[in-house]
Amino acid sequence: MEARLNLLGDPAAAGYLKHLVAAGAALSKSPLPAATRELVNLRASQINGCGFCTDMHTKDAVHAGETQQRLHLVAAWREATVFDDAERAALELAEEGTRIADGAGGVSDEVWANAAKHYSEEQLGALVTQIALINAFNRMNVIVRQPAGDYQPGQFG
Repeated sequence: MEARLNLLGDPAAAGYLKHLVAAGAALSKSPLPAATRELVNLRASQINGCGFCTDMHTKDAVHAGETQQRLHLVAAWREATVFDDAERAALELAEEGTRIADGAGGVSDEVWANAAKHYSEEQLGALVTQIALINAFNRMNVIVRQPAGDYQPGQFG
């Protein structure tokens, strides 16, 4: 499989992309736990069918010490006992934030209130931004059919 467009090789696309990458770098310095960021990235990428981001965030999470068991269970997080209540709230917010078109009114008040129980306003701001950012990356990669499987941890950082 070959990508339709080389996002990093095209000067204009690379110029746009650098701003998204900069947003990701800023989020890495937020008070939102790194594990939560990776779980959210993985879940949104699964929902969006983004193989490149699923590969990337799985490998980055393992490299950062995440367990295979937890990563394998992200797709079935509701039934899994390996996530704490805060992670579950973040995964639920990520799902509703990713599937905006599926729900009348977007993210429900119940899901928002649950996330707000577990995260400060600063963390919520980072979580919302992380969800939006991973969805942007997913859409770019799905549109250009970015191949998955060759990513190496830390390749872009």
